[in-house]
Amino acid sequence: MTVTQSDIQLGKSSATRVRELDITILAGGPSVEREVSLHSGEAIHAAMTRLGHHSVVCDVGPDDLTALDRPTDLVFIALHGEFGEDGTIQAELDARRIPYSGSDAAASRTAMDKVESKRRFQRAGIATPDFEVINRENAEAALARFPLPAVIKPVASGSSVDTHIVRTSDALRAASNDLLNKYGEALLERLVEGPELTVGILGGDALPVCEIRTEREFYDYEAKYVDDHTEYRFDLDLPASLIERVKTMSLAAHNSLGCSVFSRVDWMIDASTLEPLALEVNTIPGFTGHSLLPKAAARIGMNFEELCQRIIDLSLHR
Repeated sequence: MTVTQSDIQLGKSSATRVRELDITILAGGPSVEREVSLHSGEAIHAAMTRLGHHSVVCDVGPDDLTALDRPTDLVFIALHGEFGEDGTIQAELDARRIPYSGSDAAASRTAMDKVESKRRFQRAGIATPDFEVINRENAEAALARFPLPAVIKPVASGSSVDTHIVRTSDALRAASNDLLNKYGEALLERLVEGPELTVGILGGDALPVCEIRTEREFYDYEAKYVDDHTEYRFDLDLPASLIERVKTMSLAAHNSLGCSVFSRVDWMIDASTLEPLALEVNTIPGFTGHSLLPKAAARIGMNFEELCQRIIDLSLHR
């Protein structure tokens, strides 16, 4: 893939700091993605220091919101998953009239809900893998009729936690029982075989398309954060028209959920048809050494500090 002139201009347009700010970075939290969030928070904190801002990393949760009492110019949310990415902390910040990074409470709630997201995609004309929501009442009939292989995962979670690829009826029943016991419902989705792509959104622009390649069965938690053999490729062996289409549809997916400032949109490409199928939009993607939004920004010449500053600028002036 060739980096375009517009990509280069986007990279150059990340504004330099005009004044020192006090930034509260929220990290940690109660979700299963807590450890990743803490790493993201520390990376953002280091970037703030290099930029000349004053920042403090605060571990928050539903029972401890004291971090929100400190005066601040902006809350930079680095919380992934439950509480931080589902609109809860955003609604609290709105109630306190505290400015924060990223999407608002309504968009965050929608993006965290994979089922509602897929329905929004469909209404916007964006293809997504066939799916069904299962619970204790409909599970038996749904499992019997849904074609295999399939993917089964929580309706509202991240980092591929508790996501299973199932190829047999026995494996499907075991995974569904596990998820229903934990969450009460689950998302059953057609397995799409083909390249996995991801596209960062920054402001009103789509960053370069990245292909994810892993030696594991799929891009699971280990592949995301632990396995150093996972590959991230921007030079893609795909038609240029398809790549541009994915970029255009990524911005459409971001907008269909009401997202703002930044996000990351995940796709599967059906190898037999080259049809792009949207999986989800992540409103607070990771900011670790393995994370994809910083990699995409770097591709257009925007370093980590510039990316963080751009997010701050967009958030303060939306």
